[in-house]
Amino acid sequence: MSNFDWSSLGFKYNKTPYNLRVSYKNGAWGEVEVHTEETFNIHIAATALHYGQEAFEGLKAFACKDGKVRIFRAVDNAKRMNKSAARLKMAEIPEQLFCDCVTKVVELNKESIPPYGSGASLYIRPLLIGTGAEVGVRPASEYMLIMFVTPVGPYFKGESSLMSAAILRSFDRAAPNGTGDIKAGGNYGASLDSLDVVHSKGYDNLLYLDPKEKKYIDELGAANFFGIKEGRYITPASSSILPSITNMSLKTIAADLGLIVEERPVAVEELATFEEAGACGTAAVISPIGRIDDLDLDISYSFGDSVGPVTKRLYDALVAIRQGEQEDKYGWNTVLDL
Repeated sequence: MSNFDWSSLGFKYNKTPYNLRVSYKNGAWGEVEVHTEETFNIHIAATALHYGQEAFEGLKAFACKDGKVRIFRAVDNAKRMNKSAARLKMAEIPEQLFCDCVTKVVELNKESIPPYGSGASLYIRPLLIGTGAEVGVRPASEYMLIMFVTPVGPYFKGESSLMSAAILRSFDRAAPNGTGDIKAGGNYGASLDSLDVVHSKGYDNLLYLDPKEKKYIDELGAANFFGIKEGRYITPASSSILPSITNMSLKTIAADLGLIVEERPVAVEELATFEEAGACGTAAVISPIGRIDDLDLDISYSFGDSVGPVTKRLYDALVAIRQGEQEDKYGWNTVLDL
């Protein structure tokens, strides 16, 4: 991909040479297989197709100024995938196997890693699916871990652009005590209709409220929400929210920057008190929010027309750690010399 226009990348699939697959059969994980094709055969009665035994992850690798490549928080993605697997009654993956696959798929596709300074990154997508054939509603006996990579640009218009969001109480992201706190594919499929509605109204995303009372902020599309006020980094606590690894990182960084970190229920009315607001996630990194419109109550919340100073400090600190320009005292990065 030496002649590739890295600056034109959006957040979409771009073909890379290799992907990895590992099969689980007879109660054990097999050998890691390297493939060049982008498709695979699956049984027509596979549980992934019928009963939603499917979970995925997302993490990134970065080309750095010192010539090394850094993969961000692979172990934490392994832990989160196993949480999803346990909830969906799928075979859990040994953390070392997961991390070895992450390293190997990056090494095999090193020519596809966007260069330092391009603003792009190599997105790594681990996928776990039930491949065993079942007609009754029960867990499969066979599974497959698939891991591929693709170079990507920012998820939204730009990692420093301001996002607009809408509140519509007619949509829920996940059911109370459901699968909202794991990275199951069904959660995202269920959100497509609501996102289409808000996009048609001119908004970038939908701010979901809690599915039980519609009083508290849950998530913002496929990203966690945070607000800044009075020296505090505030992010919602809810059993329906997916624990974002980016948000985990930002909470740690915020505390180191002297902010008070609060993870608690956030009433929708509190939006009026925030000085800054943003969405965060592996794909989005940090997307500052400029405006949130409550379309049901005809109320608009504004957070300025430029990126807030605290949000920028958080973003800069996170990027510096991921790209090896600031000490990684937390041990988050896997460093490769490719």
